[in-house]
Amino acid sequence: MEKIKVAAQARQKAGVRGELSKLRATKQIPAVVYGAGKEPVSISIAEKDLIAVQKAGGNVIVEITLPTGTEQAIIKEVQYHVVKDTPIHIDFQRVSMDHAIETVVPVVLTGECAFAKANGAIVDHVLREVTIKCLPADIPHHIEVDVTNVTIEKHVSVADIKAPKGVTILGEGDRTVVHVLMPKDEASAAAAAPAADAAAQPELSATKGKKEEGEAKK
Repeated sequence: MEKIKVAAQARQKAGVRGELSKLRATKQIPAVVYGAGKEPVSISIAEKDLIAVQKAGGNVIVEITLPTGTEQAIIKEVQYHVVKDTPIHIDFQRVSMDHAIETVVPVVLTGECAFAKANGAIVDHVLREVTIKCLPADIPHHIEVDVTNVTIEKHVSVADIKAPKGVTILGEGDRTVVHVLMPKDEASAAAAAPAADAAAQPELSATKGKKEEGEAKK
């Protein structure tokens, strides 16, 4: 797992009215570091540093440097302004490199679904994130799922995912991750065909019966 170093400033006036506005005006983002049985620490980091962390991918380990020492953490949440869509607060969770933690990682589909290509079906990516447990250094950026052999009768569930070494995937094993769907017009036609056949059968029998009755009268 990649580690990124970030310089932070301690916030002495956390919660004071106007303090947050002043920070944001100077491209500083207020944040808090919590967890690991320690007291939460109010800090601020430069907006450019947050961008660098996000570009590195999800769940990177952030080494936060403070005047009092360093904190190892991962980003748990970034809050954004509802109108401007700019970051307004960050939650960092402390991690210990020798203790497993639970976190969420995205699911990325790989390969080309042969069935979908041959039959005009749609690959439906149902579960886009999974919860995992592992040591911080083993946290993957994402979990890959190969869709090459997925068919209308064979889907991929959580239990089918091959986790990277040292990673345990949590959650219900029977949850569907990806499956294929036939286009609606083909699915509707296939569903309507048996009903149409069944409806036509009595009419054919009745016609045959009338013909036989007419021949008998002759």
